[in-house]
Amino acid sequence: MFTPSSLLVLPALAFALGATSPAPPSSDAGRFVFREVRVGHASHRYAVWLPPGHASRKDWPAILFLHGSGECGLDGEKPTKIGLGPALAAHPERWPYVVVFPQKPTEDEEWEEREDVVFAVFADAANHFGIDVSHVALAGMSQGGHGTWMIGARHPERWTCLVPVCGYGRARSVQHRAANLPVWAFHGLRDDLVDPNDTRRIVAGLREVRTQRGLDPDGARMTLFPDANHNSWDAAFASDSLSAWLKERLGAK
Repeated sequence: MFTPSSLLVLPALAFALGATSPAPPSSDAGRFVFREVRVGHASHRYAVWLPPGHASRKDWPAILFLHGSGECGLDGEKPTKIGLGPALAAHPERWPYVVVFPQKPTEDEEWEEREDVVFAVFADAANHFGIDVSHVALAGMSQGGHGTWMIGARHPERWTCLVPVCGYGRARSVQHRAANLPVWAFHGLRDDLVDPNDTRRIVAGLREVRTQRGLDPDGARMTLFPDANHNSWDAAFASDSLSAWLKERLGAK
């Protein structure tokens, strides 16, 4: 299965028909902006969602979102088109966070193999967009769900909580290192690309270790959608319960 320098910040709507340029978006409206960072010898374009009223604060909680294999590339925009991005645009009031969307160049690398890009992008975004780095959720879907499990477990000190959607992996790679983190995992039971049993096993392992450590096992939770195939992200990110859960953990105002 499936290594920052700053450049120009661009509005999400870059072109308009006719000679008149569109008015800039209101600072009170949620919007996507785009930046680039240089990692090694390569430039990486990435997207950032700025929530309504972003200019009013300098200490925003954040979500770092890892896309699936189909959104790989160098354009910086595709990661905003599927999964969390459409949910932000549809209901910005539910998402009082800066959301950072790195982009992995190719499908044949896992996200944990491109941690250099992930962390360079996030450092640049945190520096420019007023992110409170002590309140950050790591989330992702499909290949990004796997990345959420793996990078979450490799660097648990960086994250407030994890939200892996239709991700894959082995419980023993995750359960001991990520067990102290709140987790809410999602999967479709009819998924024919990623086995939902991967999610079941990882969450069961986390719950076991949490119990051994005297922690509430319900800190690792899972929602399985009985009628969803691989696309369980639309249902997951439409959930009012997930929105409330994230606000509680990230301390959203």
